[in-house]
Amino acid sequence: MTRAEQRIVYFDHAATSWPKPPEVVDAVVRAMGEAGGNPGRSAHRLGLAAARTIAEARTAVASLLGVEDERDVILTPGCTFGLNLVLAGSLRPGDRVVASSVEHNATARPLARLAAAGVEVSVVQADSDGLIDPDDVDVAVRARPTRAVVCQHASNVTGVIQPVGDLADIAHEHGAVLIVDGAQGVGHLPVDLTALGADAYSCAGHKGLLGPQGIGALYLAPDFEPEELVQGGSGGSSGDDGPPTGRPDRYEAGTANTPGAAGLGAGATLLLATGPEIWAEERHLTRRLHEGLLEVPGMRVLGPPPGVERVPVVSVVHSRLSPDEMAFALDHRWGIAVRGGLHCSPWAHGTVGTRERGAVRFSVGLGLTDADVDLALAAMQELCS
Repeated sequence: MTRAEQRIVYFDHAATSWPKPPEVVDAVVRAMGEAGGNPGRSAHRLGLAAARTIAEARTAVASLLGVEDERDVILTPGCTFGLNLVLAGSLRPGDRVVASSVEHNATARPLARLAAAGVEVSVVQADSDGLIDPDDVDVAVRARPTRAVVCQHASNVTGVIQPVGDLADIAHEHGAVLIVDGAQGVGHLPVDLTALGADAYSCAGHKGLLGPQGIGALYLAPDFEPEELVQGGSGGSSGDDGPPTGRPDRYEAGTANTPGAAGLGAGATLLLATGPEIWAEERHLTRRLHEGLLEVPGMRVLGPPPGVERVPVVSVVHSRLSPDEMAFALDHRWGIAVRGGLHCSPWAHGTVGTRERGAVRFSVGLGLTDADVDLALAAMQELCS
């Protein structure tokens, strides 16, 4: 069998989910063929069809996230864009923000830029598993007036699920807002934003939500109004110099990604119907993978121990082999796709002591089976023996 003929065993869902469900692929293709007009601009049938596609996607995402008013769901080019919008749109020189030591670069880099412009960034150290202690955040927020608390819902390195609800209570008690990076949470966990209390929650469409790349969603609480990041045509109020003031148009300048929204909506609809079954299978496979990797000689598994809930991410380091060596061998010898390195999260790797070389990350998603986990474990046993 040639390498091109070798089946890909895909353990890289935390980077992007693959293969996409047929419902998602079909929705994207239909949007390009049957809803090819410009949504919110043209009143002919193709423009109206595109507008309906966008509206249906927004409704599906709002339902999945427990959002009461779908206008509070902003469609974005991705999770990173949403986080940049909120951080740049709500923090000013002299403001103070409290963040954790395990944030992804999608948060860490915008915060570094804001710090250079005069925003005070206070970092709370997570523990050796990458878990944030709410008491430490409470101490940090009490220390000085704070505009925002920023945290991830779950880690793309350790799989840790953060106590977002507790952090929301702490932030609100002291007059701050809570901004959440939800890239690794939505699609792998039930998320009810009305109950969770986040003021902003940014999602990636192409990961757990099973949609295509280049689309995401940002929830903004009704009373949270960051400034828009991009201004331009919105299809309405075209005679005004300033942007529209209503949601979602204020935050969605430019031509919408209708095919991406269609795929996002299809992914959200699928999760509304079958999410609990998908998540149960992911937990099962993740537990088997986690327990099996602990049996590999010389292996350290990052994050919480078995029995503690995590998102379907299991990252490992070996006493002898580098992450790059392991990832290369798994791909070329067994057709197993994983991700080695720092995973765009040097803060997290610094927290758990792996910043020098990173780790190998196995991430579980739709389509993987017990047999795939068995293959991965056998490969790791052979590779590391």
